[in-house]
Amino acid sequence: MSGVTFDAGGLIALDRNDRRVVTLLAHAAERGIRIPIPATALAQAMRNPARQSRLSRLIRQSDTDLMPLNGPDATAVGLLLARTGTSDIVDAHVVVCAQRAGQSVVTSDAGDLRRIAPKLNLVAV
Repeated sequence: MSGVTFDAGGLIALDRNDRRVVTLLAHAAERGIRIPIPATALAQAMRNPARQSRLSRLIRQSDTDLMPLNGPDATAVGLLLARTGTSDIVDAHVVVCAQRAGQSVVTSDAGDLRRIAPKLNLVAV
């Protein structure tokens, strides 16, 4: 496993204690693989940190990297949206982060991501 990047659906699956996601994270930890979380995906998934303990724990771990939507990434996201004729900033940011890291995406919405990046490796949850 080269690692995984999470979209909002993957984060929600973790929050719901989806065993596939828990297993993926355990394998990543065993191999010392960092977990990038696009800040836009976190914004979509986070609603009540006090009640979302698994998600809150993940973003506090030392092997988790919160990926901001900074100037260069915002430009890359905009170009990707224009090229694909799509409009979901979060999905495009997830794709940009995953492609940069050479990682698969943990998602519950493979269809939307396929429209943006047909060759991206997806882990459906």
